[in-house]
Formats: sequence, C-alpha cells, structure tokens
Amino acid sequence: MRRWRFALLLFTLATVPAWAGAQREEALAANVASAMSRSIADINAPRLVFDNPHEGAAWLAEMSRRLSRRLPDQWLRERLLTAVQYEATRAGLDPQLVLGLIQVESGFNKYAISPVGARGLMQVMPFWVRSIGASEHNLFELTLNLRYGCTILRHYLDIERGNLFRALGRYNGSLGRAEYPNLVVGAWRSHWQWTPPASLQQTAGH
Repeated sequence: MRRWRFALLLFTLATVPAWAGAQREEALAANVASAMSRSIADINAPRLVFDNPHEGAAWLAEMSRRLSRRLPDQWLRERLLTAVQYEATRAGLDPQLVLGLIQVESGFNKYAISPVGARGLMQVMPFWVRSIGASEHNLFELTLNLRYGCTILRHYLDIERGNLFRALGRYNGSLGRAEYPNLVVGAWRSHWQWTPPASLQQTAGH
C-alpha cells in the first residue's frame, strides 16, 4: 500500500501543469550555440559564491526560512538554494530573480511538466537538449535544469540588450505581453529580494 501511494505521489508531482508557455525554438548562431553548450557542460559542483562567507551563510539561512513552507526538508532546501545561487551567479543573473521565476514557473516542483512539455524547476523545453546539450541530459535533475534555465535566460537577456521585460517574455514564449514578466518580477520583489544586514556590509567594507 505504501509503495502504491508513493508511486501515485510521484505521478501527481510529475504531471502538475506549470505556468510555462511555449518558448520558441530559434536557429542559434554557431558561436552562440557553442558558448551555451560550454556553459551547460560545466560539471563543477554548486557552491555559494559570496565575497564574504558570513554574507553567504546569512543569505542561505534567510532564503531557507522563506522557502520552508514549500520545501519542508532543510537539506533539500539548502541544496536547491546553493545550486540556484551558484548557477545564477555563473550566468550573471540575480539569484533572487531566478527564485521568483522558479516560483512562477513550477512552484519549486522539480517534476513539474507544462501543457506544452516544459520540464522541471525552470520549465526548460526539451528542444534545448538537442540544441545545446547532450542526449543523456535529464531536465528533471535539479542542478542541470537550473544550469539550462539560467543559461537560456542569460541568452535572452543578451538578445534583448538587458531588457528584462522582453527577456522574460521570450523565456515564457509570450514576448510582448505583460502578464508573465509582471508575475516573475512581482514574485521576485515581494518574496525574494534581499539586502545583507548592515553589520555584514560593514564587515565586508573593512
């Protein structure tokens, strides 16, 4: 009976519809595809990337507290948050923005599948595996999904010359419409924005 219930839970998690729209598959210039492929192929283990380790510990503790209702398991929360901070920083993105995007896209369900087939935490469309990845890549794997998602969002920001509104529209497949970018930015600003405590800022300045 327990085994049956566990299987049902996994099936339910895997089939929960997510917010993602339909990212457009577009031809990539050879140099762009190569750069994105190199980013995806990075196999370094995630770690917190802060100049001040005390700031990193404070960030992790606060983000973990905010995420606790959605992910009760502390080990899973900290693993996810460490990977988000690492992959976002690698891609030149604000980790808090990425947390807002994940909240909207999948509700932090790593097994989420959208009606159009986007997968995982950041709702990555499978065609990206063919374009910039490898056939064995599993988009439900936490760190790999974040690496794809952050790499793709960075690509869209570059295309749009830093225009976050348009980059988020491309990410969701709803370019030119306000609903999705407003949801992500709203989640970012309402739930995930973070400023280091003044004591840590003073420490970092010395």
